[in-house]
This record gives sequence, C-alpha cells and structure tokens, in this order.
Amino acid sequence: MYLDAPLRNFPLAEVAVEARRLESMGFGALWSFETSRDPFLPLLQVALATDRIQLGTNIAVAFARTPFSMAMTAWDLQRASGGRLFLGLGTQVRAHVERRFSAEFEHPAARITDYIRCLRAIWETFQSGAKPDYEGPFYRFKLMNEMFTGGPIDHPQVPIFLAGVNPRMARAAGEAADGFSVHPMHSPDYLREVVRPAIDEGARTRGKSVQDMVLVTDCFIVRGTTESERSLAEEGVRRQIALYASTPSYRGFLEFHGYADIGKQLSALMREGRLKEMPALISDELLGAVAISEADGDLADQIRQRYAGNLVQRVLFYESVPADADEESMRAFVRRARGEVQQGRKA
Repeated sequence: MYLDAPLRNFPLAEVAVEARRLESMGFGALWSFETSRDPFLPLLQVALATDRIQLGTNIAVAFARTPFSMAMTAWDLQRASGGRLFLGLGTQVRAHVERRFSAEFEHPAARITDYIRCLRAIWETFQSGAKPDYEGPFYRFKLMNEMFTGGPIDHPQVPIFLAGVNPRMARAAGEAADGFSVHPMHSPDYLREVVRPAIDEGARTRGKSVQDMVLVTDCFIVRGTTESERSLAEEGVRRQIALYASTPSYRGFLEFHGYADIGKQLSALMREGRLKEMPALISDELLGAVAISEADGDLADQIRQRYAGNLVQRVLFYESVPADADEESMRAFVRRARGEVQQGRKA
C-alpha cells in the first residue's frame, strides 16, 4: 500500500518546493483538487520539480471540460512528468455541473463511461495516428489533422481513476476506468460490502475484476498529542463530515450505517444557514467509522489495519502535511504505514 499526500489549495509559486519536500519524505504520489483552483496547474509544477513521485487529480471535474480538452491537458502532463500522471475524474453533483459549470449532467454514470472511452480514442489517435472514429451516446471524436494532434509520447497509457461514493459510479469505474477514487465518506465495511462488489460487477463486463483496479482513498485523521488538540481537530472533522452528509449523494452511505435520518436533518440545517449546529449531529460512532484518531494509537498502524486485506492500494491524508513536520520522522511514518517497518524493526 502506498501513502500519498494532498496538495490542497497550495500557492502555485510554492508548489515546487513543497513537491520536493514531500518527495523526500517518501510519499508515493501528490494529488491536487478542483476546489478553489484549477487542479492541473499545480501538477505541472510537480512534474517539472520532481523525479520520482507520481501526481494525480483527485478530482478534475470531467463534465466541465470536453473530452478533447481534457485529453490534451493530460497528455501534456504525462509527457512533462515522464509517465507519472494519474488522471482522476469525477462527475460532481448536478447543481454544480449545471449551475456553476453550465454543463450537461443527465445520466452521469453512462455519460462518464462514454467520456472515458472517448478520451482513450483521442489518445490512440495521438499516439498512433489512427483515423478518429469514435461515436458514443454522448461524445464523438471524428475529426483530426496534423496541426491539432498531441503526437506520440513515451508513456501513452495514462491511468484513469473515477471518483464516487455510491454503487452505480463504482460500477462505472469497473466498466471503463483503471482505478477508483474512494470518497473520504467511507468505512472499511462499506468498501467491502458495497464499493468493491460494485466495481467488480462493472469490471467483469470487460473480462476484469476488482483485483485489476487500483483504489485510492482520502482518510480523515484526528490529530493531536493532547486531548485539547484532538478535541479541536475532531470538531473540524465533524464539521467536514456534516457538510458532506448534508448532500443527498451521501444518503446511501448514511443508510448503510443506520443514520438515514441524519442526512435530511443536515440538509435542512444547511438550507436554513444553521451551519454551526450541524457538527453536533455527527455521533461518535459515525465519526469513528470514517476517521482515525491519534487518541487510539499510532496513526501509521491504524492506517495499515484499517485497510488490511488489500481493501485499497493507495491512501492519502485528507489534510495537508504540516509545514513544520520533521522530514526524518515523516519518512519513518510513511514506511510504517506501508508496512516496511513495524515498531522500529524491519518487517
């Protein structure tokens, strides 16, 4: 299992220095996010400033870009990084796609499956010069000339990850993607009983299985060496869980854990602007299902135990690595989380 790190809203002018710092700590990949910044610009800085660490989007909103524009950007990053890119795509939710991005959203799972297949058709033309001849239910690629092709590169196989939380999107990942970006709103049981079986169902439509897929997940962590520090961090995690849980997309996960009523209550509070009241609805049990805490012991051990049995292959912190983190200590932490050392001994 790899331990990765996030680049959340990091100033572009400082990304190169941060990327080198995290690479030296032994992290496997750096992931950018489409929140208040474009997800691709930081990754170009990472590609040019590092030699080994992989880089990915978690996620880039697919429907906000045409397949061709997405294909061009990813191709350039794959070229610049020497083949280290993970292209993580997500559908977002209807309200944001239609009212923020002014894009189409209908049939999101079928649409994103078609989108991924169109991407691959474009890359095949870039690499081999094949005549464009893709016609899907939502997207087409029928025209190309020499002026507009991305041209061949040394590493043309760009791994595509699809993000989701519910079974239908997990199945879509199995049908078309190389990996699945697990939402931080998950639990080990939810992965075993809902997510992985749905991915496997989709993968079998093309002669593969969930074992052929790479799963990467964010992990909520309650940090703090003292009770007061952990209490403050815990409140922040509860707040974030409450914000996610107020969105209907996460009702299935809440129902799985027996919290069907909380989602509607949180949605009502959100509509009324009563955000300060929302974290109180997140019980200790629900918090414990989706987060790990430093109060329960070594975090590296907990990460390894939480995803034991090859539940996922890559884990990244939900929050950024602290700026004052000791490099040697963090390097040791990464190795423990990967299972390379246990309690100071070689495994």
